[in-house]
Amino acid sequence: MRAALHAWQFWAVLSAVFAALTAIFAKVGVETINSDFATFIRTLVILAIVAVILAMSNAFQPLGSISTKTYVFLILSGCATGASWLCYFRALKLGPVAQVAPIDKLSVVLVAIFGVAFLGERLDLKGWAGVLLIAGGALVLAFRR
Repeated sequence: MRAALHAWQFWAVLSAVFAALTAIFAKVGVETINSDFATFIRTLVILAIVAVILAMSNAFQPLGSISTKTYVFLILSGCATGASWLCYFRALKLGPVAQVAPIDKLSVVLVAIFGVAFLGERLDLKGWAGVLLIAGGALVLAFRR
């Protein structure tokens, strides 16, 4: 188990499990309230949980020790996350979770494309085949009528 805690695959699988639970819990949670307000409540919960984790692990860092570049990209990431959550909750409010979530997961395809375009990462033929399969599967699930 100790080795698993240090493997990125372990954490990626947990991320997928929690993302799936997020979709289910959020769909029920937005039924009777404004989706933007639901996102606000979710954000407060996340803020509290992360603050507790940082406090318990003594992982807070001096704000002055962080570079300007890091601040800029974390702020941009936060803006993108906020926009994503607002759009996701609005989509969940309006549509079925079994169709909203697959479209949201097209982010996996976009991450692969953006990683190649902006970060210089490379995908071989198998990698691109996987990206196409994810895209195709997401579209089949999302537009199954």
